[in-house]
Amino acid sequence: MHKSSWQSRRHGRRSHQQYSWSRQHGSNERYNTGAQECQQDAGHGGDEAPSTSSSTAGSSSVPDLPGYYFDPEKNRYFRLLPGHNNCNPLTKESLRHKEMESKRLQLLEEEDKQRKKIARMGFNASSLLQKSKLGFLNVTSYCRLAHELRLSCMERKKVQIQSSDPSALASDRFNLILADTNSDRLFTVNDVKVGGSKYGIISLRGMKTPTLRVHMHENLYFTNRKVNSVCWASLNHLDSHILLCLMGIAETPGCATLLPASLFVSSHPGDRPGMLCSFRIPGAWSCAWSLNIQANNCFSTGLSRRVLVTNVVTGHRRSFGTSSDVLAQQFALMAPLLFNGCRSGEIFAIDLRCHNQGKGWKATRLFHDSAVTSVQILQEEESLMASDMAGKIKLWDLRTTKCIRQYEGHVNEYAYLPLHVHEEEEIVVAVGQDCYTRIWSLHDGHLLRTIPSPHPTSKADIPSVAFSSRLGGFRGAPGLLMAVQQDLYCFSY
Repeated sequence: MHKSSWQSRRHGRRSHQQYSWSRQHGSNERYNTGAQECQQDAGHGGDEAPSTSSSTAGSSSVPDLPGYYFDPEKNRYFRLLPGHNNCNPLTKESLRHKEMESKRLQLLEEEDKQRKKIARMGFNASSLLQKSKLGFLNVTSYCRLAHELRLSCMERKKVQIQSSDPSALASDRFNLILADTNSDRLFTVNDVKVGGSKYGIISLRGMKTPTLRVHMHENLYFTNRKVNSVCWASLNHLDSHILLCLMGIAETPGCATLLPASLFVSSHPGDRPGMLCSFRIPGAWSCAWSLNIQANNCFSTGLSRRVLVTNVVTGHRRSFGTSSDVLAQQFALMAPLLFNGCRSGEIFAIDLRCHNQGKGWKATRLFHDSAVTSVQILQEEESLMASDMAGKIKLWDLRTTKCIRQYEGHVNEYAYLPLHVHEEEEIVVAVGQDCYTRIWSLHDGHLLRTIPSPHPTSKADIPSVAFSSRLGGFRGAPGLLMAVQQDLYCFSY
């Protein structure tokens, strides 16, 4: 009897284990079946959505299930483990970074093989020539499309930087580059390995293909304060100074500094080494220099809930109160207006003819849904382009105060990223928070080129770019300069 009871208990445990296994196996089958059905439903629904050049195939069309991630190679879901121990490889951030890195390496491999980037279906030299001969394209359209084709086929080449201190070039990292009006000088802000920053000017006049060599002119001017904004200033002559907005640190207040370019290299006859000129302006987020005759020798700074317009020669200041932090600024050239972009998403223009105590100094008001990081006025001053922290780039008609075009594909969540507009080449250039440089057609908003970073993507290594139709001066060729980490690259036609 004891033996029979033991066998019954053993049989019961065995049947219980089989039941547990079958229940777990059945739930897994139901889950996998449900996941496949969700994937098929998402695939049918995704066919209706239009595809863009910036979208990715695969996991983007599969529904996101809480606690799981979808592997497009194995075509199934996997459970995400808690990532609080910082050792779990299956976290959303690590998986997203892995996917972005794989895409970046794939694009770099295509560029190394010199595969032509075709921006549109059937968009190549032979089709353009054939359409032009048949009369389907006029001269203007043919020239514009041919330029877009050249732009999509730019090749990356590394620029050799020569300096009096080669060891510093190997350790100092590029933080920012800014080309002057004639595109023959490049102002740089470099992060020093021991801490702080230093400034320099790269002369682009000797940069010629096939050997791209430039010289870095440095000055022993260091600062341990963050550079919030920078622009070229025309005080003695065109681009004679650099205007810097520096954050305060500890007991040292923030300031706006006019740095003579002659401290680095003399590029104008009669230039003499000048002196630094600092203005005590705490908490400046942005700055702009005026080339308008009605605001001669003036610069503006955007602060927290205030705009300051300062005359460098007389020291006279005018203050305009705002309802939000001013993150972007630009003076109009013909009209006496100063355009400002705010953290609240508002874009407004200040009429410089009005006094700061008046109530009618706001001339134009536009609105974004997120903080505005850059404003650019087009040459005719009838349109304005702005970008925000939601990744939106919009072209506004200042006469009707309406958005007339949007440029899709830009990526930004919280970073202060600039926007570059080049009307002569009819392109718009912006670097996203994902470290991709995107180039759009100014005419129709089409995404022409997406350039991956030569280095692994990182929030601390977002490339800084400068585009010009005449790199190195009036005899230069069009091209894009990209600075990332310790390297400088040139994308030429």
